[in-house]
Amino acid sequence: MKISEVELVAVALPFRKPYATARGELDRREMLLLRIRSDEGHVGLGEAVPLTLRGGAGLEEMARKLRRCGYRLEGTDLAPVVERPLIGAAELFVKVSVWRRMPPPAAAALESALFDLAGRIAGEPLWKLLGGSEAHPVKCNATLAAGEPGAVAAEAERWSDRGFESFKLKLGAGTDSGQVRAVRDALGEGARLRIDANATWSAAEAIAELRELQEQGIELAEQPVDSIRDMTAVADAVDVRLAGDEIVNDAKQARRARDRGACQLATAKLAKVGGLGNAAGIAREIPTYLSSALDGPAGIAAAAHAAQGIYRTAEDPGLAHGLATQELYAETTAAVGCEVRDGMLHLPDGPGLGVELDEEALERLSL
Repeated sequence: MKISEVELVAVALPFRKPYATARGELDRREMLLLRIRSDEGHVGLGEAVPLTLRGGAGLEEMARKLRRCGYRLEGTDLAPVVERPLIGAAELFVKVSVWRRMPPPAAAALESALFDLAGRIAGEPLWKLLGGSEAHPVKCNATLAAGEPGAVAAEAERWSDRGFESFKLKLGAGTDSGQVRAVRDALGEGARLRIDANATWSAAEAIAELRELQEQGIELAEQPVDSIRDMTAVADAVDVRLAGDEIVNDAKQARRARDRGACQLATAKLAKVGGLGNAAGIAREIPTYLSSALDGPAGIAAAAHAAQGIYRTAEDPGLAHGLATQELYAETTAAVGCEVRDGMLHLPDGPGLGVELDEEALERLSL
């Protein structure tokens, strides 16, 4: 068995309503869909989502890197993957990517597609290849875009009616304390509220904001400032747990942030850290929960499978994961994918990621 084709398709998923954060507003999410086909009809899927609002590579750069990897992959003998699916796929990933200086989202897409292909060849779901005994639903937080306090609170109530108990508010774009108070008043004391200013506050601003907001019972704050030094200063000054995001992109950075006292937690986006393997390495250094970089159905499924495997060798902080963001989209490219029910993300049945594409939707949403 060999790899017969590597295909890239640029797509854009429209949001139900504009997605506003301190770093900007999006009305659609552009991404690259990667498909790796074998000559026996198996197809592995991955997605590369650009992190351009954080200064990352755009679609064109990621496409160039993935095409170069594709040239090396086409014609590759898949016997090692047949014999040892996960190990064979991991070794193939390293072989074709290690010298390519891959942008993390492109690396995550390549890893996902090869792992998905390995699972489909083996006839096993990825969570099982990762050592899981069964697939557990993944508890998720609701993600609330920045906005007028009353509108954010109303949106929080809609998520709460669907079974969500944890809520992430995107702050840093104004009316921060008003949004948090409005959501707390709407949902009551039992709701778990976390905040994310996307590293846009200064240390002084973060300390002032968090001292005010901690009275609202904040569960955690994701990356309020942009450097490990400022994170350490904020952590020393407030009683809110901090989660590293932008300052924690690999195991070495996680260890440094932990040892410096910059954060007590980390959040790992597969697209940000370069895939499941790196997310697992981070989780071994500091308690970690997963979140989405506004991925499409393949990216969300990859993270949901990762959630089944990383805590076999790492501490589980018991926090909701930020993986329900597919609910923010008006359309999807998947005919079969993860489903959100009662605040939980449920993996699809089937081998590999379990995601099946809707070819008509893919054509309609292609760029």
